[in-house]
Amino acid sequence: MSILDSKIPEGPLAEKWTNHKSHINLVSPANKRNIDIIVVGTGLAGGSASATLAELGYNVKAFCFQDSARRAHSIAAQGGINAAKNYQGDGDSTYRLFYDTVKGGDYRSREANVHRLAEVSTNIIDQCVAQGVPFAREYGGLLDNRSFGGVLVSRTFYAKGQTGQQLLLGAYSAMNRQIGRGKIKMYARHEMLDVVIVDGKARGIIARNLVTGEIERHSAHAVVLGSGGYGNLFYLSTYAMGSNVTAAWKAHKRGAFFANPCFTQIHPTCIPVSGDHQSKLTLMSESLRNDGRIWVPKNMEDAKAIREGKLKPVDLPEEKRDYYLERRYPAFGNLVPRDVASRAAKERCDAGYGVNKTGEAVFLDFSAAIVRYGKEQAHVKGLDENDMALVKKLGKEIVANKYGNLFQMYEKIVDQNPYETPMMIYPAVHYAMGGLWVDYNLMTTVPGLYAIGEANFSDHGANRLGASALMQGLADGYFVLPYTIGDYLSDDIRTGKISTDLPEFDAAEKQVKDDISKLINNKGSKSVDYFHKKLGKIMWNKCGMARNRKELAEAIEEIKVLREEFWKDVFIPGAENEYNEELAKAGRVADFLELGELFAKDALEREESCGGHFREEHQTENGEALRRPEFQYVSAWEYKGQPREAVHHKEPLVYENIEVKERSYK
Repeated sequence: MSILDSKIPEGPLAEKWTNHKSHINLVSPANKRNIDIIVVGTGLAGGSASATLAELGYNVKAFCFQDSARRAHSIAAQGGINAAKNYQGDGDSTYRLFYDTVKGGDYRSREANVHRLAEVSTNIIDQCVAQGVPFAREYGGLLDNRSFGGVLVSRTFYAKGQTGQQLLLGAYSAMNRQIGRGKIKMYARHEMLDVVIVDGKARGIIARNLVTGEIERHSAHAVVLGSGGYGNLFYLSTYAMGSNVTAAWKAHKRGAFFANPCFTQIHPTCIPVSGDHQSKLTLMSESLRNDGRIWVPKNMEDAKAIREGKLKPVDLPEEKRDYYLERRYPAFGNLVPRDVASRAAKERCDAGYGVNKTGEAVFLDFSAAIVRYGKEQAHVKGLDENDMALVKKLGKEIVANKYGNLFQMYEKIVDQNPYETPMMIYPAVHYAMGGLWVDYNLMTTVPGLYAIGEANFSDHGANRLGASALMQGLADGYFVLPYTIGDYLSDDIRTGKISTDLPEFDAAEKQVKDDISKLINNKGSKSVDYFHKKLGKIMWNKCGMARNRKELAEAIEEIKVLREEFWKDVFIPGAENEYNEELAKAGRVADFLELGELFAKDALEREESCGGHFREEHQTENGEALRRPEFQYVSAWEYKGQPREAVHHKEPLVYENIEVKERSYK
């Protein structure tokens, strides 16, 4: 029987958040200065939360493992951030953003949370503009918008292909203001290795100073995890190399339920793998699908000739190209959701139509957009629209203004000019929809322990729509958590400082030191990367874009064996009381080796296809995902020792404001 309480407020959907804010308990300014909050992670979620909580008067301790808060992985987000402002006058609204998000997530997200996200989305843009975020603007000075996959409106605000960087710098500047005031104490190069639970409440963390190796105790009245997602479980991904699951996984082992671990996103527009030497993959923003057309050759012999270098893609005539997304999904075309676009690319490549040497790539072609924009500009300027050299020159200038840094990045990596020849792309692991289970207030199943941004599961269901990650991170940090955490902390105004001399801190620190000692003294023969790569191959081959019962069961056993081998045979050079990146990496991989088994277990028990979770046994005649109504719930796993022993709890998903039907983008 489920023990989950989502704490969704009563009342009409559109009024839940407003009424909830109006009735929850508050902490007075005089009392806020006596309350400490730890925030782990300084990306868009953690950074915005730290800045806002400190602005309100709380004492904040912010932790990141990077050398600076501005190096959080949020900086890598390229394409934009959604908000239902309807600047384009194309019919957007709060309800439509809510509807698109629930539908895009294949009806596997919590209705109340998603509607709140849509409501506060408009506030985010105003906040960021006030901070000086340089969003793109139209000729008249208004903020510009572009479209992303899974929607029929333009609601994505952007700053070229650097949106994440610009938004993070806004949050970072807000943090710095509070650091200067002394309201935020910043701990860079620190990694959280455990949560400390006192009398059933989260009261602090154990952290390791990554420069000195020192183990530190930090106490607080509440702990907030904004530590990002776990996609590096697959080894090759678009995540930063340091991104990991450790903070969330340690919280899971202390009682926080882990929700929907098998819901990970495969992004369709990444630079393809070039060989075994690679340690990460590079994303090409989904915004490119606004103007780029995706295709493969219609004929197998043409695909083979392109792979062998005997035929250039620009020399293949239009009638011999298969614009397969436009063919299959005429209503949305190249802007279908990420899960749909990714599976379609895999299907074409598996059928033999891939266009790079490995056969795992499709084309993203801007030639038509360059000509279209060029002719428009020539017309506006009164120039010859039939002068193709002029048209292409003008068109390239427009494309460069919109996507220039992305084109530059592609050329540096692939050594091909995407203005002259189509980009090559292929799906890659990009985002984790799963994460720590949280209620409506963003609290985990451990009182006083919160999870925000990608670290929680709450808003995206089985598939995240493009440009919604930045929206959720900033919504949680700027506009949701600062309200809801006060309701909890109102009971702590007389608690006083939390001592780090409590026996619970002793026990947690001892556990951390024992684990580190075990790793550093193991004296095995294989590197940490050896095990990470092996885990990644198991995950990609058997828990990746397509899954089936047989291979998921095999993955569970193979990961268990690999985990046992890791603890017997991993070798870590250096010492524990010094800067030792290999030791830090070993701890993260150890956690991945546990999460991987739970991931496969979750995917095995979810006998349906939905969003990014595609079970080969459950698909339509046309190869589309086939949902099953009996799986309309959130899977929340309770830690009980080994991952295979985790206890499964279910939160039913009830839709009162949206009709659940087969998702179609045709």
